[in-house]
Amino acid sequence: MKINDTIVDKIANLSKLSFSGKEKEAIKSDMSKMLDFVGKLEEVNTDGIEPLIHMTKEVNVLRLDVSEPMVSQQEALKNAPKKDSTYFKIPKVLSK
Repeated sequence: MKINDTIVDKIANLSKLSFSGKEKEAIKSDMSKMLDFVGKLEEVNTDGIEPLIHMTKEVNVLRLDVSEPMVSQQEALKNAPKKDSTYFKIPKVLSK
């Protein structure tokens, strides 16, 4: 597949990007290199090779759930830059 300006423009539009002349040439070059690399991978003989589903044979390796003492409300508020009796004060993030 040949990478041309039309393909780059379409991908740029889908990804909400825009490229100048030099940038577009660099992107075309990079995309061509990526396709060439994938083409090399297609040359590898994979007959008799099972698809890889998981990277390791381990399944659901989980840590033990250990309860630990929690920080009290007073301790948490002690380090707050701004507070109001029992609450953290933060800048307004929502508007009406």
